[in-house]
Amino acid sequence: MEATTQTVHSHSHKDISCHCNNCHKEWWRPFIGVGISLALLIAGLILDHYHDFMTTTTWAKPLWYFVAFLPVGFPVVKEAIEGMAQKDYFNELTLMAIACIGAFCIGEYAEAVGVMLFYCIGETLEDRAVDRATKDISKLLEIKAEIARLVKDGNLIVVKPEEVNVGDIIEVHAGERVPLDGVMVSEEGGMFDTAALTGESLPRDIEKGEEVLADMISSSSTVRIKVSRPVSDSAVSRILDLVKNAQAKKAKSEVFIRKFSRIYTPAVTILAFLVVVFPYFISLINPSFHYVFSDWLYRALVFLVISCPCALVISVPLSYFAGIGAASRQGILFKGGNYLESIKNVNVVAFDKTGTLTTGSFSVDQTVAANGISKEELLRLLASAESNSTHPLAKAIVAYSEKEKIAIPSPESVKEIAGKGTQAIVEGKTLLAGNLRLMKDEGIAYPTELNSNTSTIVSLAIDGKFAGYVTLSDVPKDDAEATVKGLRNLGVDKVVMLSGDRKEIVTKYADMLGIQHAYGELLPQDKAEYVEKISKTPGKKIAFVGDGMNDAPVLAISNVGVAMGGLGSDAAIESADLVIQTDKPSKMVTAIKIGRYTHTIVLENIIGALIIKVAILTLGVIGFASLWAAVFADVGVTMLAVLNSMRVLWHRY
Repeated sequence: MEATTQTVHSHSHKDISCHCNNCHKEWWRPFIGVGISLALLIAGLILDHYHDFMTTTTWAKPLWYFVAFLPVGFPVVKEAIEGMAQKDYFNELTLMAIACIGAFCIGEYAEAVGVMLFYCIGETLEDRAVDRATKDISKLLEIKAEIARLVKDGNLIVVKPEEVNVGDIIEVHAGERVPLDGVMVSEEGGMFDTAALTGESLPRDIEKGEEVLADMISSSSTVRIKVSRPVSDSAVSRILDLVKNAQAKKAKSEVFIRKFSRIYTPAVTILAFLVVVFPYFISLINPSFHYVFSDWLYRALVFLVISCPCALVISVPLSYFAGIGAASRQGILFKGGNYLESIKNVNVVAFDKTGTLTTGSFSVDQTVAANGISKEELLRLLASAESNSTHPLAKAIVAYSEKEKIAIPSPESVKEIAGKGTQAIVEGKTLLAGNLRLMKDEGIAYPTELNSNTSTIVSLAIDGKFAGYVTLSDVPKDDAEATVKGLRNLGVDKVVMLSGDRKEIVTKYADMLGIQHAYGELLPQDKAEYVEKISKTPGKKIAFVGDGMNDAPVLAISNVGVAMGGLGSDAAIESADLVIQTDKPSKMVTAIKIGRYTHTIVLENIIGALIIKVAILTLGVIGFASLWAAVFADVGVTMLAVLNSMRVLWHRY
């Protein structure tokens, strides 16, 4: 982080997304007050055995325990008063303050100190657990490079990444982080560690002309990179923004717990008041009922302590935060707890084909020219028409033409035809480059046997006449087949492949991967229509997984949109609900597992805490639970819930 960055931090357990370094460096500081109070409390309990000492004066005992109370009680009471000043009258701090002051009023000094002491111990341990949950996120937030080496007039100038402009050349030495996104300009290229961006430990070989992303680490040599984006638009900045904003989007159960606590806390305060008052009226009606104010006040204080909603208020959001942290450790970025909750219900998963289930690394297999032009001329014009496209097929054709040392002319104009190809003017000729559907729709005759060809075909028409085609091959990703099996094992009802490729090709890949439902020759709007239909079907929750700009509309309308490859299309990432940083479709299985496990932990925390609290509340009202039991139970339930939440981080997916 930059030196000028300021972090506002509260040590209240309500803020579980703190990333300031002070919390980690001075973790011991909260234990000082706890230690002082604990020592004074133990000493006071021992001295209580020596009645002469503690009863020498009427003020000796209360004063001793008041001093013991101050280190832990003063901050809590102060924060409770500040909350009241802001019209936040009912919260767990208020409950604890009332309970302790009430205990002092009826002479239960040691118990008043004990209540606050163990509450603060619980809070401090919870803060440590929260710090543990935020550890992975904190690491992610510290990955930005601090400097950039700008090449200017043959010299190297060390500047901040914000001072570098698009088009500038920067130099990155071996072992250093790349500060900005750019294109490799060094002839020999280089090896890069991409672990922070993708979670993958294997180094990546990047050649001249290929994209290099901010936060990659140069593994082997000094390289030069031409900057393509300002630092604010880099891939790593987008990832950091996703992580920072994730907690703003709450899961339904989080929202419920927050609303519940706003009603619950004032309700139990009123009930505690009734515990004191109601028996008095019974004694008026029935004189045989012996009413002792201090006894019923004590029971009311037990009621207040045990009803403190800490276990729910901290553990539910902590569970989702831990889920987001566990996912980020796996290279999966959820944009919020609500999406982590939504993914648990997914029972239909639709995949795009190219670049999602297949590598997207096409290679030209065959070049077939027609109508009297040469293969070289076919490739020259076809590469020109495709030169401005970012589609994997277009890139493969351009790369192959360059490898064959074919001079590619610049097109005079290019118009993209969504889902079909491009129309370009090259050297005064009107070119149509794309799939067979484009040829068919434009009324261009082509050999009909191509319709049954199971290879990927890119065809070319010159001035309305078919000029030939190239065939390209792609291969499924290593884990694509395992992904389909994994989803079925999770109980996903239907796995679907949606693609713009011809039906024959789509069917071929679907058979290879064990996918029973495959649809080809789909335009972006066709995919969107299919996904929208499923998403509106009762009982069906569909996740769409895609990586291209054309997938953005489908990602937006699906129940859960998954952008494949955190370094891919900006539009796809913007529209998605979660981003898989790696190119592994199997991470979709992991994402669902994390979502379901997190939900299970949340339910365990809510149900378990409520059952235990109701049981001990009942015992407290009828006089079978003391303040000591109440505080141990409250802190114990909270710590159990927190530790249970941490299982989300510790679990193996």
